Amino acid sequence: MIGVFHPGDSVIHRMPALAKLGLLAVAVTITALLHSLPALGVVALVTVALFALARIPVRLAWRQVAPILWVLALAVPVQWFFAGWEAAATMGARLLLAVALAAVYTLTTTVTATLDAMQVLLRPFARWIDPDRVGLALALAIRCVPLLADLVREVLEARKARGAEGSPTALAVPVIVRTLRTADHLGEALMARGVDD
Repeated sequence: MIGVFHPGDSVIHRMPALAKLGLLAVAVTITALLHSLPALGVVALVTVALFALARIPVRLAWRQVAPILWVLALAVPVQWFFAGWEAAATMGARLLLAVALAAVYTLTTTVTATLDAMQVLLRPFARWIDPDRVGLALALAIRCVPLLADLVREVLEARKARGAEGSPTALAVPVIVRTLRTADHLGEALMARGVDD
């Protein structure tokens, strides 16, 4: 879902990563505070316009947003049951828009530019925080989101092949086990390279 850079020369591509990070933070905060479906509709139109301005192909944009639909498929009915359809729709729209806005950022910004921006932001706090370590953590997070999406997709395909499509356990258990195994391998690889020295 996240971490796939789509090269281009649009205004959004050329904007400094630090400025884009700031705008992303503001946009996601505003989206999270909105309680009106019409207002969220305006944010959705702006988000679509940003994808168009960045010249992101529809298929690529869909691939970034589609994985969150699995979360919404579980969360929205629960929210609907406990708080009503409007609260469920608002929650689902907020989450979907936040992911879409983050996708605009990651599709138009290289990981290197993001890490450089984070190090600039953290430099004043270097006495308490190691900017390089935080940059590495951010790079790993960016890389692990699409990796986790791939794991879920592979498990879904395997589950479908075994005819266990209706079982949540057949999805959750293999995803958790494979995620933990991947995390162990990643930790061992980092220690072997002396990252934790």
